[in-house]
Amino acid sequence: MSARFRELVGNAILGIDTLWGGDVMCASGVGRFIADSWFSDEPLPPAYTDPTAARVRESGGVSAKSPDRQAIQAYLERVEILAAIRALKAETAHSDYLAGLALCFETMWDLAMEILGVGEPVPYARCVQASTGRAPEPSDPSGKRERVAELLARAGYLSHNRDSLLAAVDAWRRAHSVPMASIKPLGAAVIAWFDQLTASNVMPHLPAALHSVPRANIQFLPIKDAWFSGSMNYLGRARKPDGTPEYEATYEINASLEISVPEFLQLVSHEVVPGHVTTFAYLQNLYVRGAVGFEASVLTMNTRAAALFEGIANNAILMAHGVKGVDELPDDDLQIGALLPLLQDDAKNQASYLTWNDGAPQAEVAAVLRNEFLVSPERADKLSGAWGRHPLLGRMYLPAYRAGTNKVADLRRRYPAGQLLPVLYGCSGLVDVTTIEGVLA
Repeated sequence: MSARFRELVGNAILGIDTLWGGDVMCASGVGRFIADSWFSDEPLPPAYTDPTAARVRESGGVSAKSPDRQAIQAYLERVEILAAIRALKAETAHSDYLAGLALCFETMWDLAMEILGVGEPVPYARCVQASTGRAPEPSDPSGKRERVAELLARAGYLSHNRDSLLAAVDAWRRAHSVPMASIKPLGAAVIAWFDQLTASNVMPHLPAALHSVPRANIQFLPIKDAWFSGSMNYLGRARKPDGTPEYEATYEINASLEISVPEFLQLVSHEVVPGHVTTFAYLQNLYVRGAVGFEASVLTMNTRAAALFEGIANNAILMAHGVKGVDELPDDDLQIGALLPLLQDDAKNQASYLTWNDGAPQAEVAAVLRNEFLVSPERADKLSGAWGRHPLLGRMYLPAYRAGTNKVADLRRRYPAGQLLPVLYGCSGLVDVTTIEGVLA
């Protein structure tokens, strides 16, 4: 892979990242945005290192309430982001994965220009199509909601209407709540448990070369007043004395998050093992061994690849237990703890759809998320507000969770684990939510 190609990839991704106020070298999710990782040991490209880039990052780029237009203009005069995207697109004739990235970057560029008032409004349908490969559609929570009500009733939390169901969910969550003061030891114990489950039910289906890769080298870090519920930050820059990666990550969890122990189990499987940290560690190992290209070391949000990663993570609890459906998990509380996060991801899609397709006001969206999708008041507020009304996250990322989850669940029903799992984790090359089926076929 040529140095020119690596610079094209780096400038396209980190150019868009910087334009939106992201900093891939920031160890915290508070500072990251589009680019999720930079673990290649390659020098950072001009899109990151140009002196004008720092001011854009510090001001928040186009994501800021009042974008620093002078800083952005100076940056765009020095770094030709759109030209990098177009040049990358011209290089993607033989890579559907890269073609999908270029499509998403073009959409993110046009969204930035819309915010700056120098471009036309970007249609909502185009945004969702770019990040998921599908047209936008509303969520239907009824099946999962009814199953939650049934499981709660079996546990003694009876309900007879929507209000009493919400009260039952809240009471169940309080009775099983995670004490944030104990998050580190609890996290360590749950990670160890899921690592063992993964060793039993996932690893037998993966190539032997991945068996020695650390799947869960992560630290839990509670933080206060974050706009997100949690952020997995894959770092991947630490090296052992022999130069091999340590595959390290952190997880920042919002100290105000209302979460039960069963939901926390799902969270660990999602964020750590066999979910995001495992996925990224395997891709880093594949990159180090030359099995995937440079683009695997600069993983992205708001893309079709991100949709697949969220799909892997939301199915991770089932993969770890070696089952296909939530109803096969070993106890009722664990099933509730898996269904409520799935309802939350349906709620993310609904927040996006109601906000950007229907133009619904935030208060109305929050009420729908709370009453129909059973999310906590804190989640209803964030998903209808800071997330849902964000011009990029609300239009491109929130629909990706549900799209990826449904895709991976469908693939797991149709393909045996020995065929599917190596492809999911990148052993046949980088894939996304739209290209994976072609590789499987």
